[in-house]
Amino acid sequence: MPDSFRNTLFARLGLALLLIVALIGGGFFALEQFTTRLYYEEITQRLNASIAMYVTGEMQLIEDGEVKEDALSLLAQRAMIINPTVEIYLLDTEGRILAHALPPDAVQVERVALEPVRQLMAGDSAMPLRGTDPRHLDRQKIFSAHPVMHSDVLQGYLYAILGGQKYDELAESVRGSYVQKTSLGALLAIVLVAFGVGLLVFGLLTRRLTRLTADVQRFTRSGFEPDAIPPPEDPGKGPPAADEIGQLRDAFSRMADKIREQVESLQETDRLRRELISNVSHDLRTPLASMHGYVETLLLKNDSLSEAERLRYLEITRKHSLRLRRLIGDLFELSKLDSASIEPSLETFPLAELLQDVTQEFELEAQKRGIALEVQAPSRTTLVHADIGLIQRVLENLLRNALKYTPAGGSITISLDPQPDRVAVAVADTGCGIAEGDLDRIFDRFYRSEQGEEGRSTSAGLGLAIVKRILDLHGSRITVRSAPNQGTRFEFDIPVRAAA
Repeated sequence: MPDSFRNTLFARLGLALLLIVALIGGGFFALEQFTTRLYYEEITQRLNASIAMYVTGEMQLIEDGEVKEDALSLLAQRAMIINPTVEIYLLDTEGRILAHALPPDAVQVERVALEPVRQLMAGDSAMPLRGTDPRHLDRQKIFSAHPVMHSDVLQGYLYAILGGQKYDELAESVRGSYVQKTSLGALLAIVLVAFGVGLLVFGLLTRRLTRLTADVQRFTRSGFEPDAIPPPEDPGKGPPAADEIGQLRDAFSRMADKIREQVESLQETDRLRRELISNVSHDLRTPLASMHGYVETLLLKNDSLSEAERLRYLEITRKHSLRLRRLIGDLFELSKLDSASIEPSLETFPLAELLQDVTQEFELEAQKRGIALEVQAPSRTTLVHADIGLIQRVLENLLRNALKYTPAGGSITISLDPQPDRVAVAVADTGCGIAEGDLDRIFDRFYRSEQGEEGRSTSAGLGLAIVKRILDLHGSRITVRSAPNQGTRFEFDIPVRAAA
């Protein structure tokens, strides 16, 4: 038998079934032999329980303490003619054997236990009732017994073994007879049929499990391909099984889907990682190269440069260093948001006041660029429940993004719209807008709109990605509407205290 088959569940179940069936069959055979013997002994003892009484009624066996051996011999011969397996013994009142009709060396004991004799004569014991076998020191047999009386005085007992030496010899001679062989053969046939039926049942039960194992191996070897697993059940064969194997297949299907999702997520993460490295390398290389060039110019031509030129070179170097600092800060912040290491510290605060503080930061820059900055907030207090620092970061990024892509003479409007369980926020500008094909990509890392010279030159493309991650932490969804040369409008909502 190959090791691959020997180690299968079907082979192990079959071996266990063979062992169980063999044990049950052997136990049943032994039990059948034991119960048959008890049944025969009980029937024999009940049928012959009065044989001792009949024998003692024929002749006086003990008279004034004297044993009538001739009478005992005659009665024993008569009893054996009726039943050849009967052996007659004459006992005294203490159970000692006074006489018998057997060869002198056939009897191995001198005394017979009287307790079973008294129980049999009392008639209150269940049969078969066994007593001492005088021919053997350690064996008991069924018997018949009756008191021997003379002038109403107990003289002893007549003790008749119902399955004597003749019975043992006869039983030994018929051992292995046709009936016994037939019984053993029938039992063996039943065991083999039960084993075969059990193997068939195990085969039907393990077939689906074997198929599931093959599906798991195929799925693993295929590199977690979606098409590697067939449907749970063949079409047209009814609903899927609801037993443990069916549940296991369903669980495996769900696990396979989860594994595929995780593999796809890892692949996407790897793609984003490579893209991140590529973009970061580009974004870091450009300002670093510029800074390096101006610093080298300062070092090599310091004596020949005028004060105004030195100041201009230093301002350019400072501008690029600020850009690097902002890029590195955004990268660290986005990395923490992606790794879920930031937990929002929720609190209740007035959103209108936070909006006023944020817009004040950008008023001077907006004035310099000729852009109108307007806040539309209700007069009543608008309380929200969120992380004030993160929401401030969202508003700053949206305003900074609007300023980059809005030309001089344009306007930016920030509005609040209180709802029963939330406050809707909108940031709209009259800038260059976004092409319809790019709307799905604006929240990706390092995305830069092709519109707006200012945006392309200074933007790292991380601001909107950070905005989306922060709002995701708050369970809020940001939407965007835009059209080229018509402006862009971002909308999101923040829960109020009652909904938090």
